[in-house]
Amino acid sequence: MNPGEESELAGQEPGKVAQVAAEIRGAIMRGDLRAGDRVPSEPQIMQDYALSKMSARRVIERLKTEGLVESRRGSGTYVRSFRPIWRHANRRLSMDLWGGGRAIWTADVEDRPLEVANLQVERVPAPDHVAEGLELEESAPVWRRSRIFVVDGVPVQHAIAYLPADLADGTPIAEADTGPGGTYARLAEGGHAPARFREVLRSRPAAADEAERLAMAVGAPVVEITRWAVTSDGRTVEYQEMLLDASRYVLEYAFSA
Repeated sequence: MNPGEESELAGQEPGKVAQVAAEIRGAIMRGDLRAGDRVPSEPQIMQDYALSKMSARRVIERLKTEGLVESRRGSGTYVRSFRPIWRHANRRLSMDLWGGGRAIWTADVEDRPLEVANLQVERVPAPDHVAEGLELEESAPVWRRSRIFVVDGVPVQHAIAYLPADLADGTPIAEADTGPGGTYARLAEGGHAPARFREVLRSRPAAADEAERLAMAVGAPVVEITRWAVTSDGRTVEYQEMLLDASRYVLEYAFSA
């Protein structure tokens, strides 16, 4: 294809890019292309659909952004092969779970391999929005626990928890290993057990630094979850911000009518 022909095609192709991406997406959703299968290459898309090189690349990038495919250096592009994490908010935050000395993540992954990467635990002045979330004075000291959760060798979530320093000082909450049951069990031991939780969810595209941390495409969908843990007497004892790769999760909430 000469430059003139490619330029003419490029002006006619935005709708065709969406159409071809939809066709490949449909093949993945129907199971015609299964996890680990190779998807059509850029040259194949150019040939089969009379698209320019740039438009064929946009088809692949669109499928990557949707979390459906991944590129392997020197090999090609393949349907992503990862079993989604079923995150049942009610079950994972149950006092029966962490009160019994089990990590809340066991409700999500069961016996799948789980690692914690890039763990940082530090005492810092509360950022303004965190001080507001914890109902503290401006720049009050808090313990910040930042970590990336890796399931089956894949980074799936970046979480940052903030806890008031007067509750965490001198406890395992200020250490790398918080012990059986995690942070909530340690709060309970100090007489500050969470009695209720509130979560707010927002879906948005991943920024460049977020995409790098979670090994995903820039602009791919993420789910941002903000959580407040509150005691029976109304004190907020944890404010947490979580960023999830949307393509890796199914989110479930159960509540009474």
